[in-house]
Amino acid sequence: MEKDLDIKIPAQEVYDESKIKHLEDVDHIRLRPGMYIGKLGNGEKKDDGIYVLLKEIVDNAIDEFTMGHGKTIKITVDESSASVRDYGRGIPFGKLIQVVSVLNTGAKYDDAVFKKSVGLNGVGAKATNALSDEFYAESFRNGKSFFARFSKGKLIESGEKDTTEKNGTLIRFTPDPLLFVDYKFRVEYVEEMVKNYSYLKKGLTLNLNGVSYKSENGLLDLVNDSLNEEPIYQPIHFSSEDIEIVITHGRSYGENIASFVNGQNTRDGGTHLAAFREGVAKCLKTFFKNNYKKDFAPEDIRQGIIGAISIQVQEPIFESQVKTKLGSPYLWQKDIENEDGTHSLDKGPSIRTFVCDFIGHELDNYLHINKEVVPVLMEKIIESEEQRKEIQSIQKQSRERNKKAATYNPKLRDCMYHFNEKTPKGKEEFAETSSIFITEGDSASGTITQARNANYQAVFSLRGKPINCIKESAKRVAGNDELNYLISALGVENETDNLRYNNIVVATDADDDGMHIRMLIVSFFLKYYPELIRRGHVHILQTPLFRVKTKKEVRYCYNQEEKEQAIKELGNNTETTRFKGLGEISANEFSEFIGEKMRLDNVKISDEENIKNLLEFYMGDNTIDRQNFIRKNLRTEEELGGVDF
Repeated sequence: MEKDLDIKIPAQEVYDESKIKHLEDVDHIRLRPGMYIGKLGNGEKKDDGIYVLLKEIVDNAIDEFTMGHGKTIKITVDESSASVRDYGRGIPFGKLIQVVSVLNTGAKYDDAVFKKSVGLNGVGAKATNALSDEFYAESFRNGKSFFARFSKGKLIESGEKDTTEKNGTLIRFTPDPLLFVDYKFRVEYVEEMVKNYSYLKKGLTLNLNGVSYKSENGLLDLVNDSLNEEPIYQPIHFSSEDIEIVITHGRSYGENIASFVNGQNTRDGGTHLAAFREGVAKCLKTFFKNNYKKDFAPEDIRQGIIGAISIQVQEPIFESQVKTKLGSPYLWQKDIENEDGTHSLDKGPSIRTFVCDFIGHELDNYLHINKEVVPVLMEKIIESEEQRKEIQSIQKQSRERNKKAATYNPKLRDCMYHFNEKTPKGKEEFAETSSIFITEGDSASGTITQARNANYQAVFSLRGKPINCIKESAKRVAGNDELNYLISALGVENETDNLRYNNIVVATDADDDGMHIRMLIVSFFLKYYPELIRRGHVHILQTPLFRVKTKKEVRYCYNQEEKEQAIKELGNNTETTRFKGLGEISANEFSEFIGEKMRLDNVKISDEENIKNLLEFYMGDNTIDRQNFIRKNLRTEEELGGVDF
């Protein structure tokens, strides 16, 4: 007999005119900041909201330069605030308040004024204003200035005065600490942004905190300055109206291509990057087939490629307000009103055709003229082809040994995010937060599996320590079942563009073995999938070392200082527990650490660092240099706050 279920049906809520609400622009931005700047954050990551706020203001200054007004932009940043001064035309006084506070207001809807700018939605400066505790805007025009001061998007005061300042605009802001909790601007992230602007805007001088940045050779300077290995041939540089590219190859695994649209760094690529990859592969495939009877696969041609592409698009379409991925299929498109009142779409050339044709023509000519590059390039492609075929053969054998892996991954506890294939809304909702935790052992894996949010958090369980891919051959790495299961779980067997989760989180114990496993996993990504790290997908999970509790309150502490502060605040009648491993933390407790309060350290590598040398030093043979480094930097557990004495 079926048991009756006690289901409480909520009372029907009245839906009438009183339920319809209208939010002012400022209120909507502050209520839903993610719609305008992506995530908030505290400044520890390059894509945190405070950098988006700054970038929106700098973009406006860049657009002035692009239109031929002003050759210098001064940027000043300290830990809590930033200012941007351009020397363009200055915002018309009568519209300054609207331009920085009312959505969908600006000059960029007029193609005659701003033909190819980044900010086209009339949103950027308004979002910065609304999300700032203090926001000051001043326009200088012909010996007069008009200023407006705001707080949290609300106008405080405004006025006009005489000035001796040169024409242009000054914006100064302090992000709201109520939204960006414990935030801090990191100058190194701002410096990277400024350098990219200088490479993309030849002739523009950007001054950051008194240091000037200017490029004479555009993207060629960017590639040369960021090379972390010796290229096998000198970078090839082409430019024309609306497009600039640089191409070379190195010995490293994977691809390293920077992409930009109208000066915007499109970290996640888009239609222009896809066209660049296709154009290079198509051109070289045709060249070697016609001239050397060699039929190379595109993936072998692109293996080890280093390059950059920048294009100009009229009214670009990005896939989000933070503009990290281009969605535009055409260089330009306009809505045309016909004589009969109907509308039609006037489309320019497709970005794919434009980029592929440009690369095909320029690169083919270059190879016919610079014939010394051809044998070097062909040797590299053949080497990549041989390596790929060997690895594929080994992986095939591995899959045959584990036939279940084709339909079932025994190491993976997946999330519902990947079972919503027919519900795009569900996938879109969790796209940014989708995560996979890489854990060590069944105990930790079981704890995290119980504690996770199964909608968007998956768990992958390692058995013991992965092999050291720096000391082992590519052949042995390719035949490792554990790593093959991991690659399959991530979905990067063919291309990293197919990554199944936005966040790869390495979750290991805070002991020697845990640290070693962490290094082995990160080394694997650095060697074989460096673009996952360059794009900010790989993280280390911070887990608490201590639990300090009284009868009324529990606090989790991540270091010795936090523990001592908790004891001081809670009093001496506390019980302190030192966690030695993830398996010791209960599932109920763990849910505290992998939800909204989750602490993640983003794995980063600077453009100046040579990945190969870095891995050889830390993970290769034990050399005298490494021994001396360890002795010099050795710290006891007591110094690190790991153990009570």
